[in-house]
Amino acid sequence: MKKLALAKLLAKQTSVSTGAAADDLDRVVHDILKNLRQGKAASVPNLGEFVPDKDAVVRFKRARAKQ
Repeated sequence: MKKLALAKLLAKQTSVSTGAAADDLDRVVHDILKNLRQGKAASVPNLGEFVPDKDAVVRFKRARAKQ
């Protein structure tokens, strides 16, 4: 899914403008990248976690399904 399509979907679901939703997406991506560059994990609630390893490879660990 492209950023604009995702921003439109988020805007519709959260009753904000498409521009505001796009800004929020940018902020989330920026925060994830910032953490990874610092060697820290970055969580995405209800989805999982991006985890850097010592070889500069980033792995994604899916969140366990809630029962």
